[in-house]
Amino acid sequence: METVKITEVGPRDGLQNEKTILTTHDKFEFVKRLVESGAKHIELTSFVRKDRIPQMGDAMELSALVLPKFGKDVHFSCLTPNPKGYEAAKQAGFKEVAVFTATSESFTKKNINMTVKESFDSFQPIFDQAKQDGIKVRGYISTVVACPYEGKIAPEKTLEVAERLLDAGAYEISLGETIGVAVPSEVEALLEVVLKKIPISYLNCHFHDTYGMAIANTKQALNMGIRSFDSSAGGLGGCPYAKGAAGNVATEDLVYFLTKEGFDTGIQLDALVRVSQFMESKLERTLNSRTYIAKKNVS
Repeated sequence: METVKITEVGPRDGLQNEKTILTTHDKFEFVKRLVESGAKHIELTSFVRKDRIPQMGDAMELSALVLPKFGKDVHFSCLTPNPKGYEAAKQAGFKEVAVFTATSESFTKKNINMTVKESFDSFQPIFDQAKQDGIKVRGYISTVVACPYEGKIAPEKTLEVAERLLDAGAYEISLGETIGVAVPSEVEALLEVVLKKIPISYLNCHFHDTYGMAIANTKQALNMGIRSFDSSAGGLGGCPYAKGAAGNVATEDLVYFLTKEGFDTGIQLDALVRVSQFMESKLERTLNSRTYIAKKNVS
């Protein structure tokens, strides 16, 4: 059975856009349950200023709890937007970090107050230092199909940014369909261009589910050879700079789909449902994963 890599981004990308600020203990419990469900790749936190993103204000404390307990068996990563964040992540014991850019100048400006070029200038020192430290760097590209400010993005623009990340030393490039407006034909058009220059082993797809197209888009990417995807338990998350954008594709929906298609994810669906049930109680809101809702209602 062929394996598909799932990177669980709920603890970072999911939670950072939630209004309810969780305690460090509850975050630890969230991660513990994810590990018990079989998750092997987890984006744990982000080393950012607490006043900018309060939900990530306990990055060092959470890492000190999680990494010694689960770090030998699970690959944990974190977002490091600048060299200061990278140094904190290294001190915490991470062996993988992530950096962020986008195809859209407007989106990058709104999100991190930089141009695309400036975003590369800001994290090039991270790549340089990580090479010396033996730490892997993952590159996120947002708005790979469309931008909330600039509209449709040409696939060639995404390729240009992806090539720069590859040249900088990224071991994996996550193609983020940030506002969840894409349909499979657009995913096909994007990947046809990107795959001409970027080896498929370097690519990951990160779909949002605003219009309910995330699984259909996953199917298209899967048919074109992609074997690495991001998802968030319960569909946690969203995008604060894209009005109305829903959360990431739910890990339950992704696991259900991939399992039925004959792929091995290593994640146990029933255990994952219990993870989302726990998170629903802590966030005090209804989660929107279709598989979670279906499983919860029959259990």
